[in-house]
Amino acid sequence: GKIYSALEGDTVASALLANGVHLIGRSFKYHRPRGFLSAGPEEPNALIDVSRDSMRKQPNVRATVQDVFDGAIIASQNRFPSLSFDISAINDFLSPMFAAGFYYKTFMWPKAAWHKIYEPIIRRAAGLGKAPSEPDADHYSSRYAHCDLLVAGGGVAGLTAALAAANTGASVILVDENAEIGGALRFDTGAVINGLPGYEWAQKVLAELKSLPNVRVLTRTTAFGYYNHN
Repeated sequence: GKIYSALEGDTVASALLANGVHLIGRSFKYHRPRGFLSAGPEEPNALIDVSRDSMRKQPNVRATVQDVFDGAIIASQNRFPSLSFDISAINDFLSPMFAAGFYYKTFMWPKAAWHKIYEPIIRRAAGLGKAPSEPDADHYSSRYAHCDLLVAGGGVAGLTAALAAANTGASVILVDENAEIGGALRFDTGAVINGLPGYEWAQKVLAELKSLPNVRVLTRTTAFGYYNHN
């Protein structure tokens, strides 16, 4: 319900921090307050609900990788009635009673209570965000891609490997889950490579890779597995 301004290129996380917002979520079990822990896809705390309208809604998005866009509706999750005042935080005070694995003994008795009491409560508590209630209005396409070398990550090592392989004539696909190539060079202002500032070097190599017909560069792309039969 609050309106914030942000800069193009901001993530939701960086925009909220710039506006002085540090509380981003609640822990799943005890509902303890949680802030931002990382600046990338490994973020465990900053899970948000992102929507543009009722037809386009996605829960459990990491705020550290979600770019801001005009009209974005961002909501916190796993709290009631609000993030700052969550009545489930009483679990924190009761934590001595909720030791790890307590449910394996507690929910065994009385046997008849499982179906009427325990299971409904557990089902309501399970999960974090709420699934969309409307069908997805967007359409998606899939395709097969083939290459001699797939490079996951567009940092120093990834850019160097991709360029070296491409110069031998190999077919190369370079993927990076961030919106911009460069890895840590996007933040490390002291890095110098081949006499150039690190970020400038990364952009120079990126331009060279994009100019080669045997290279594909895919940002906002996650490589998550390599399986039998390629």
